[in-house]
Amino acid sequence: MLKGKTIYHSALILSVLSLNSYFSSETNACTNLIAGKNATADGSVMITYAADSHSLYGDLNHTPAAKHQPGEMRKIIEWDTNKPLGEIPHPKETYNVVGNMNEFQVSIGETTWGGHEELLDTTGNSIIDYGSLIQIALERSKSAREAIKVMTDLVDEYGYASEGESFSIADKNEVWVLEMIGKGAEKGAVWIAVRIPDNAISGHANEPRIRKVNLKDKENVMHSKDMISFARKRGYFNGKDEDFSFADAYAVHDKATRRGCDARVWSYFRKFNPDADKYYSWCAGESDEPMPLYIIPEKKVSLQEMQDAMRDHYEGTPFEMTSDIGAGPNHVPYRWRPMEYEVDGKKYCMERAIGTQQTGWSFVSQSRADMPDPIGGVIWFGTDDTNTTVYMPFYCSLTKVPKELGKGDINTFSMDSNFWMNNWVANQAYNRYDLMIPDIRKVQNALENEFLSGRPEAEQNYLALYNTGNNDKLQAAVNEEAKQIAAKSTDAYRDLAIYLLVKFMDGNMKKTNEDGSFQLNEYGIPAYPSFPGYDKKYYENIVKETGDHFLLD
Repeated sequence: MLKGKTIYHSALILSVLSLNSYFSSETNACTNLIAGKNATADGSVMITYAADSHSLYGDLNHTPAAKHQPGEMRKIIEWDTNKPLGEIPHPKETYNVVGNMNEFQVSIGETTWGGHEELLDTTGNSIIDYGSLIQIALERSKSAREAIKVMTDLVDEYGYASEGESFSIADKNEVWVLEMIGKGAEKGAVWIAVRIPDNAISGHANEPRIRKVNLKDKENVMHSKDMISFARKRGYFNGKDEDFSFADAYAVHDKATRRGCDARVWSYFRKFNPDADKYYSWCAGESDEPMPLYIIPEKKVSLQEMQDAMRDHYEGTPFEMTSDIGAGPNHVPYRWRPMEYEVDGKKYCMERAIGTQQTGWSFVSQSRADMPDPIGGVIWFGTDDTNTTVYMPFYCSLTKVPKELGKGDINTFSMDSNFWMNNWVANQAYNRYDLMIPDIRKVQNALENEFLSGRPEAEQNYLALYNTGNNDKLQAAVNEEAKQIAAKSTDAYRDLAIYLLVKFMDGNMKKTNEDGSFQLNEYGIPAYPSFPGYDKKYYENIVKETGDHFLLD
């Protein structure tokens, strides 16, 4: 068990306040995107996860498979606070876990939505928090359905110690969304799980998304026995059972949460089906017709498109972030916290996109039924901001984490850390985004294209080793490739960070040749730099604000 902030830690724990405000939804602000196997270009089941936190260090967690003796106990440490909550018995065997994926290609992500504050455990006796649920389920499950049973059995037996939560749970054949919230002074949790159709895409982003479903469809819907009766008892619902909506009973959806949360999923939906544009009015708080849990895409979703979706800043939508005054003269698609502000007694918001600066780490997972488990499960892992990170492929059979992705400290800079090199690059671009992002894209795209194009050959070699039963050599090969990929990515971004510093020093921009090298004059002296200045809108705003103060003629 890790000490301090762990790889699954998605943010600082929310204070026990109503989450029905835009700012509160930002405290635990993660994003999950989902695609079923018949909705993807390669037939893989894919989920994504951005672990967004202002204090999270991005490292790749690994828990090795193990055998356990009778009576051996597992400590439960709250993921957000490092507080010891208790311990539970180990099963006879636990499985290899790499990041958020285990050796059987089961992958789990989450987003927190809080819900009714009175449903947070008030007994102090519950010991299973949401992060431990993820880790324990990965340690004990061979399928998504088994993971759901593990998770719901755990909270029934030991109590649920977190707030309202949505989980994406995938395996090589199917993907589910599980939503759960505690019961206040009562032990356990109420929950519902819905299987996403194989030809559909889905997602959640700090808002519960499961509404009216066919509760008689036992193959595709599971729920706690008291899901509806508990809501009736607490006064959250008084209609017919068939009209029950988990999302509306256990949380309140106002304009702020729709815009700060559901809008992220909407932006993903509309990339693959233009008909999803009609749900803009829900996200903007103009309509009470909710966006559905899933939609059918008009085209298959590729791995690269899934990665690109994690970099979204609402491009092409009314929420687009690079053109309003908040973007500044360099069209920066980021807004610093706090996310709400007040002018003349009126409350306003900043946009909150999927791609955000405070991400600690993120992934896109692929679970593939046409490949044996050690090779079929791939977690494309990146540290820091999804927009500027490099997604690196690591197999679910990995047993040794590369040193560049090992444990670190958000207060201690390291030149050998992938997390810190990504931060160094990203934080320079936050100030001069439109000037620096082309250079970043060149390096980022080259690395990701290389890793993607290298999969067929690498996997052919892995399959050859697997088919001969040479597990030791397969394991060594998987670990060695991971080592090389992490080192290459980290070294490239260290060089990129230095290049950006040199090229854009002092507010200037040095002239470069086609290959990116710096120009020299005919005598070998660095060419005089150019001065990019500011965009026209910036100058116009200065004049509007100051009148003739700077007027020369």
